[in-house]
Amino acid sequence: MKSADLKTNMTPNLGVLLRHWRDLRGRSQLDLSLDTGISQKQISFVESGRSVPGRQTLMAIAQALDIPLRDRNNLLLAAGYAPMFSEGAWDSAEMTGVTKALKRMLQQHEPFPALVMDRYWNVLMTNDAAPRFFGCFIDMAARQGPRNMLHLMFDPQGMRPFVANWPDVARSLFERVYRESIGRVVDDKTKALLAELLAYPDAKSEWKNPVVIGFMPTIPLSFIKEDRVLNYFSMVTTVGTPQTVAAQELRIECMFPADEATEIHHAEFMKAAGSP
Repeated sequence: MKSADLKTNMTPNLGVLLRHWRDLRGRSQLDLSLDTGISQKQISFVESGRSVPGRQTLMAIAQALDIPLRDRNNLLLAAGYAPMFSEGAWDSAEMTGVTKALKRMLQQHEPFPALVMDRYWNVLMTNDAAPRFFGCFIDMAARQGPRNMLHLMFDPQGMRPFVANWPDVARSLFERVYRESIGRVVDDKTKALLAELLAYPDAKSEWKNPVVIGFMPTIPLSFIKEDRVLNYFSMVTTVGTPQTVAAQELRIECMFPADEATEIHHAEFMKAAGSP
């Protein structure tokens, strides 16, 4: 970074934020210097409040630390710059192209459930199959909105009684919250959501601190219906190279039958559920 790329009289808040993210990622100033090509001395000056990087340099640091877009805006504001990434709602006009593509993806996944969630697992969009499928187990119309998939799975009045080996599934869901959190950071709102889940009967406090977070290319999930076990696996997709905060925070989840018997039984259940 050239000296001309620095400004003085910066607010100390930027230094605090950068140290926070560097510590969170386990990177030293030397590591960050090697990753970005910015001298360790200059990084030290930024963190101590003696100088402020230019906009482009600040974004290079943010990229190296894998900082989420929402938090990159906070860095820019702390440095005295305007935010770069729109924080408009997921259904705003600027997201029209993305939402149209998502609707097409959901429709193409029929007759199996598919849905779009925000970073807090609130359901934003579904295909026709999703509410019909869950409606085979519970009265979805009786549940108050907004619908949250984690609450649906943990609630004894929801899907929990129909989930095979529920304790293992519940533990894996907690792991997923940590693994799939934006920027690998569990923010205060997510912590509040986890606390709500732990308030359900038989939830274990140790689930909120997973020691080892496993990774599988697919997520297994089995449901029990009329003495039949339906085995599915779930695949989660995110928007590649997002340019808005909303796009980065979307999660598309699609369920697939894990075996031929489940595929047959699924068709029977959906037929019994009637037309959408």
